[in-house]
Amino acid sequence: MTERRVVKTAIGQPTSDGAGVRLTRVIGTPDLDHLDPFLLLDEFKSDRPGDYLAGFPDHPHRGFETVTYMLAGSMRHQDHVGNRGELVAGSVQWMTAGRGIIHSEMPQQKDGLMWGFQLWVNLPARDKMTAPRYQDIPPERVPTVALADGVSARVLVGEAGGVSGPVAGIATQPLYLDVTMAPRSRLSHELPAGHSTFAYVFNGRARFGPLEDSTVVATGQLAVLGDGELLNVATGDAAARFLLLAARPLREPIARYGPFVMNTREEILKAVEDYQRGTLLG
Repeated sequence: MTERRVVKTAIGQPTSDGAGVRLTRVIGTPDLDHLDPFLLLDEFKSDRPGDYLAGFPDHPHRGFETVTYMLAGSMRHQDHVGNRGELVAGSVQWMTAGRGIIHSEMPQQKDGLMWGFQLWVNLPARDKMTAPRYQDIPPERVPTVALADGVSARVLVGEAGGVSGPVAGIATQPLYLDVTMAPRSRLSHELPAGHSTFAYVFNGRARFGPLEDSTVVATGQLAVLGDGELLNVATGDAAARFLLLAARPLREPIARYGPFVMNTREEILKAVEDYQRGTLLG
């Protein structure tokens, strides 16, 4: 099998979004604008209430999907058609905005650690105006599987170690794993050839790629992985925990403006017009 190698590393940039939530943007920066079909990756982590209490008040989306994965804290979401739910530690939400959603995401705590990730995944042109939907997955529905000695993964989406994640029906056939590796452990994991793949280390460090040509990736670094069928990862004296994601690239034109992601400028203008007129939701 052809082994995947690290072709680029990137470090997130501090920014703020929503009503002033402080976060680190890892994909969606000048250094890494996107990795088809992944459009954005944010990590939010703070135990200072002022960094997150303002939350993300009502805002629109059209043309893509948002994926929220919580490690700590609690966030409530609700939208203009009455959907609501609460994201707690260990839960994941895959929201398909489709033709349009106006929703809010607000913290349900006044202190303590808030930690999680939000990922944006593009929709193919044929699905951009589909009906919106939510897949809210509580922690107990996310399976954990042993992948090797000292290596385990929470399977949010896709399949690993013979176990399938709870999120289903996604056009880009994604894999989303939360991988934990003990010190001095090794992982060899097969991935679909041709799928865009990255790993984001959020604790510790690990070496990614063939033994003779591996790259050390440490906390706060994202590794873009080249094509291949097999990924090898190894730890040294330190443990590691990282997100591993892969998905089928769309290879379609991208037109984006704030919370709208379409294929042409004309479609973006239509989205803005629909929002201003109050017809975004159809």
